[in-house]
Amino acid sequence: MKLFLSISVLIIFTRTTFSQKTYSDSIQTYLTNYVETHDVISGDDKKYFRFYEPDQIYKVKAKFTKVENGKWFKMETSGVIKKTFRVYGVASFSIHDTSLSLNIYQSQSLMEDDKYKDYLFLPFTDLTTGNETYHTGRYMDFTINDIKNSELEIDFNKAYNPSCAYVNGKYNCPVPPRENSLPIEIKAGEMNFARKAD
Repeated sequence: MKLFLSISVLIIFTRTTFSQKTYSDSIQTYLTNYVETHDVISGDDKKYFRFYEPDQIYKVKAKFTKVENGKWFKMETSGVIKKTFRVYGVASFSIHDTSLSLNIYQSQSLMEDDKYKDYLFLPFTDLTTGNETYHTGRYMDFTINDIKNSELEIDFNKAYNPSCAYVNGKYNCPVPPRENSLPIEIKAGEMNFARKAD
C-alpha cells in the first residue's frame, strides 16, 4: 500500500511539474517570438526588453458579458489624435482572491478593415504601472472568436507595452481609461524597457 501511494504521489508530482514546465516554456517561446518580430525595436536594442518570469496565476478564465450597442467615445492617447472605441464587453475574474473586471474595447477604424474587423483591445493599468512597468499602462489583444461560451481566457503573461514606450512623439498610443485600472499588482508580461525612449 505504501509503495502504491508513493508511486501515485510521484505520478501526480511529475504531471504537475511537467504541466508547469510546459506552460512556462510556451510563454518563453511566445516572448522570444515577440522580441524577434517586434516592429519598433530592432537590432542590438532588442537586448533591452524585460519581462516578468512566467506565472500561471496570471492566466485566468474570465466571465465575458457582452455590452449591446455600446456608445462610441474618444479614447485619450499619448498624442493629439484621439481614437474612437466602444466597450464591446466586460471581463470579470479573480486574482489572489480579489474580484476584478476590465472593459474590452472595439476600435471603430479597425472595423472597416476586413483583416482586423474582429479585433478587440484590452488596455489596463495596475499597481506596477509607473514603477516596474510602463507609466501609462500595458495592452493585450483578442479577437471576437477568442470568446467561447461567454468566457475569455486572459493571460497577463502576454501583456505588452505600447509603441510609445520605445519612441517618443511618433505614435498616438491609447491611454487606458480609468475604469481599466486594477487595484492589484500584475507581475506578469512586459516590464519597463531598459533603454530610455528616443
